[in-house]
Amino acid sequence: MSTLRKCFIATALCMVALHQHAPAQTATAPTVTADSSTFKPKVGQSGKDVIWVPTSQVLVDRMLDAVRLTSSDYLVDLGSGDGRTVITAAKRGAMARGIEYDPKMVELSKRTAKLEGVEDRAIFEHADIFESDFSDATVVTLFLLPNLNIKLRPSILNMKPGTRVLSNSFTMGDWQPDDTIDVQEGCTHFCTAYKWIVPANVAGTWWLGDKELVLSQSYQVVEGTLRDGGDTRAIHDGRLTGAQLVFSVGDTTYSGQVDGNTISGTINGVKGWYATRSGATRSGATRSGATRSGTTRSGTAPAPGSPGSGS
Repeated sequence: MSTLRKCFIATALCMVALHQHAPAQTATAPTVTADSSTFKPKVGQSGKDVIWVPTSQVLVDRMLDAVRLTSSDYLVDLGSGDGRTVITAAKRGAMARGIEYDPKMVELSKRTAKLEGVEDRAIFEHADIFESDFSDATVVTLFLLPNLNIKLRPSILNMKPGTRVLSNSFTMGDWQPDDTIDVQEGCTHFCTAYKWIVPANVAGTWWLGDKELVLSQSYQVVEGTLRDGGDTRAIHDGRLTGAQLVFSVGDTTYSGQVDGNTISGTINGVKGWYATRSGATRSGATRSGATRSGTTRSGTAPAPGSPGSGS
């Protein structure tokens, strides 16, 4: 048993011993039926790849605030547990889907969604997250251990640029988060979440008229050079926020919207610029942690190991 799993299980058992229920909930927490004949999950119970520890409701609320969830969003929770993240999203007007391997959890979530009056927007399915298609989501949430996050990372990086991703407590390997969410009040365990925005694919050679722009990227961080005739200069402060690219060359700042093999935007916020990519298609370029075919940087994805938590 890995050290990380031992620590996680120990923490979960402490939560059971101290509270005998999930972490303290805010007033917006979904209601769980008190019917004695209904399945009641226990903190620390085993699942397929994880043990179940619910995300505290206050952190759920902060996570959804962080991505500015609206009624136009479609949220998918990978390992949806008792359904609280999906139900909270539905109560905010979004369409939401929970994918959960435990059929009892799925039925519990469906009952709770009905009690909350959001069964038309909160959908739950009994399925394996690694065999499910969630590519149409605009927001993805998860509470899994790092090795499972990394296994999911290629699929996430293949999603539409601008997709927001939220993970309770655990990161995505060398893909650094765009933001960190810490909750100080109303949460006692696992009170930090990480946010990423899926970056566009910009690696390759681009042409701005007669100027050659060569870009490489490590997830949302972009490096490269701009050649104008015999003058080649390094770019700096290159960064992607979804499909929005910003970089500087000397005192000149370029910002633009990436659309497949084209970029259009402004120079220093005034003059327009336009670039086209040559020598690579969107299906062949990489975004560091994934190719369009879904492999990781090393070409393989780590197999799931020790169980972790569930959202």
